[in-house]
Parts: sequence; C-alpha cells; structure tokens
Amino acid sequence: MKKNNYSVAVIISLCLHALLFAALLWGTDFTMDKPKIHGNTIKAVVVDPALVNQQAQKIRQQRNAAKQAEQDRLKRLEQQADSLEKQRKAEEQRLRELKADKLQAEKETRKAEADRKRVAAVKEQEKKQAAEEKRKADEATRVAKQQAAKADAERKAKQEATRKAEEETRKAELARQEKVKEQRKAEEAARKAEEDRKAKVAAKKKAEEETRKAEAAAKEAQRKAAEAKELQRQQEAALNDMFSGLEAETEQRGGARGQFVTDEADRYGIIYTQMIQQNLLVDQGFLGKECILTMRLSANGLLLDASEAGGDKSLCRAAKAAVVKVSQFPMPDDPLVIEKLRSIRLTVSPQ
Repeated sequence: MKKNNYSVAVIISLCLHALLFAALLWGTDFTMDKPKIHGNTIKAVVVDPALVNQQAQKIRQQRNAAKQAEQDRLKRLEQQADSLEKQRKAEEQRLRELKADKLQAEKETRKAEADRKRVAAVKEQEKKQAAEEKRKADEATRVAKQQAAKADAERKAKQEATRKAEEETRKAELARQEKVKEQRKAEEAARKAEEDRKAKVAAKKKAEEETRKAEAAAKEAQRKAAEAKELQRQQEAALNDMFSGLEAETEQRGGARGQFVTDEADRYGIIYTQMIQQNLLVDQGFLGKECILTMRLSANGLLLDASEAGGDKSLCRAAKAAVVKVSQFPMPDDPLVIEKLRSIRLTVSPQ
C-alpha cells in the first residue's frame, strides 16, 4: 500500500512538471512569419538555449523537492501507523483484561445465586422439621395432660378407698405419688420440647440472615458486572477516537474513500461479533457450529431488529438472546460508515 502511494505521488509530480514545462513553452514565441520581400531585410526568432536549460534545471529541482517532500510525508505516515499499532495492541490487551473481569463477575454472580438457593432449601427443610417437632411436642403435651387427668382420677379413687381400710389408703397414696412422678416427667418433656422449638426459631432467623447476605452478595456481583461492561464501552469509544485521526488522511486519497468505509465497517463488524460472543451462553454442543445473523441498527447504535439468516438453530437462538442483551452497539462518527452499519450481517461461531 505504501508502494502504491509513492507511485501515485511520483505520477502526480511528473504531471505537474509537464504542465509547467508546457506553460513555459506557451510563453515563448516560436512563431515565424513568412518572410516578406522588402528589399534585402530578413526577420528571424532565436530561442535562447541558456534560458531553456535554466527552466529545465528549475523543473528538475522542483521535481526532486516534491519527491523528497513525498518521501518525508510517507515516513511520517509510517511512524504514525507504527505508533497507532502499538496503541491498538495496548487497547486489545485492556479489552482482554476487561473480558476476564466480566467473566469473574458472572462466575461470582452464579455462585451467589447457588448459595441463595441452597440457603433457601435449608431454610425450607428446617421449617418442615420445626413444624414436625412442634406437632410432636403438642402431641406429647396432650398425652401428658391425659395421663395427669387419669392419675388424678385414680388418686381420688384411692382416697375414697382409704375410708374403708388403712391398708388400701396407704396403697392408694403410693399409687398417687407414682402418678405425680409421671406427671412431672411429662411436664419436663413438654419444657424440653418448648426449648427445642425456641432453638428452631433462632436457627430460622439465622438462615434468613444468611439468605439476606447472599442476596446482597449477588447484587454486588451484578453491580461489578455492570461496571465492567460500562468500562468496556468507554474503552471501545477511546479506540474509536484513536482511529478517527486516520480518517482525514484517508479522505485525501480520493479513490481510497470507499475502501476506508468498507474497512471501518468490517472492523466494527468484528467488534460487534466480539460483544455478542461475550454475552453468549456457550454450550459445548455449539463448538464447531456457526450462526449467520442480520441486524438493523439506529444511527446511534440502538438495536432495532435481529433475524436469523442461516446456521445452527439452537446457536442462533442463543445468539439472538445475546444480541438483545447487548441492545446498543458503538457507532463511528463517519456518516457513510454509520449508513453501512445500520444493516449488517454477522457470523457468530463460538470458539
């Protein structure tokens, strides 16, 4: 490409010098009037060779100066291109780091969600256990009361029997004391059941607190993912600004304008494909497959429509979901490139 630019510059320089030489010849009077016989007088026009040589020397100097200026300009362009290539590689490295941060944030989000579900499952299980233990405690209390009532009835019967015989009274008293012991044991069992119930309530509160912390961790992970996405957008905008400096130089190349528009559209197409694949939920079954999508965008990059143009059906469904998730794509400043990007065809192929 640099060789072609040099050739074009040399051709333009030669054309300019040819025009200058023609202008010089035009200003020199080479016309010779047909001699008229007026006695012995003869008229002639003489061209000064020194003047022609001086003009030719001046043209050579101007051509050499133009050639040197063109070489200097090409050297500056090469240095600028090298500098921009280094900046582009640095930006690509930062984009890769941002992608890694985003993947880590998504991983933390999934882990927080799994912890929340696990805590909820434990909470539900403990709730069922607490209900079952409460039911058993209530049943034990009811049985204890029935036993206490039965013991009291038997005690009264024994007391009635004591009026008939002292021996029977003593036996009845012993039986009553035994029943009192059983009643105390039942009351102790009821007290322990109540303590167990309170312990379950405390465990329930602890589980709810853990659930709240897990939800807070999930929200924090989502916030970090959003910040990583915003930082990525800012980096892409900076990358666009960096390449916009080449646009003015490219426009001066006349016929290269169309190629510039095509190259810019292709470059943004690569950026769009990377953004879609970053938001794609990759399945192992998608490896080796591809999906062709057609997107319609507004002038500011807002997604208007996304349709399937060919490829694997399952992958295309996942790709369209990723496109909707991105929702807005970066746009350049050049209106011709924007017009070319408003209807774009992309190929998504998970690696």
